[in-house]
Amino acid sequence: MRKALPCALLLLAAACNQQPAGEAVTRVDLDNPGADLALTPAPTPTASAASACRTVTFEDARLTDCVADPAQHTITTIVGNPPYRGFKALSEAQPDLARRLAFAVNAGMFDGDGKPIGYYVKGGDRGKELNRADGAGNFHLKPNGVFFGSAGKWRVLSADAFYSTVGDRPQFGTQSGPMLVVDGKLHPEITDDGPSRTIRNGVGIDPSGRAHFVVSEGPVSFGKLARYYRDVVKSPNALYLDGSVSALWDPAGGRMDARAPIGPMLLIEKKAP
Repeated sequence: MRKALPCALLLLAAACNQQPAGEAVTRVDLDNPGADLALTPAPTPTASAASACRTVTFEDARLTDCVADPAQHTITTIVGNPPYRGFKALSEAQPDLARRLAFAVNAGMFDGDGKPIGYYVKGGDRGKELNRADGAGNFHLKPNGVFFGSAGKWRVLSADAFYSTVGDRPQFGTQSGPMLVVDGKLHPEITDDGPSRTIRNGVGIDPSGRAHFVVSEGPVSFGKLARYYRDVVKSPNALYLDGSVSALWDPAGGRMDARAPIGPMLLIEKKAP
């Protein structure tokens, strides 16, 4: 899930699947960058006036940008017990959810059982504390960060900034990494358009306070996704959610991705009229 990084970091990332409990298990494209190109893009969603998602072209890459507006939507996290591991199982367990749902996406990195490896809050209850440990893999490519919010105010902050400035527990929160954009600048380890390519997704907040959940329709570099957030969405801070397993459920657009088992999910639901 990283950009073109120094060789030492690449070697560390290749060992991520052997990390002990509590460290990041990365859905890694860096283990075998050449294999990334073989990934099958998700189907393009069917056009629908009701969909919150639209497909755009940025630097010759097709991206789907799904927008959550705090005036129209609420955001919650969900994992399941045991974890659902995908939208199909979630939809079967909660058959009325699709009616309320604007869209849903994967919510960050997870362990082999599908449980979050970093900060996780659902409904104001903390299920996992902030993870500031060092280690290999994309999650530990500092700075990583947290997407969180309460009462219609949503934010993305680096993990250190979150730790030092956020005192009240939010209604929802999920930690992933690395950050794509930090204080208006690309993550220092992200190059312009490195050779590591995979399907990727992230989240960032625009100047109007809306959250943009962007998933690529084909393999892209970290730099390209980061620049979309910096230059198009105008996000001062944007967070990488995952790669290879990146998934979107857009009921209005007729799309439910199922590339591979995922962990925690973000549900963007429509507010009642």
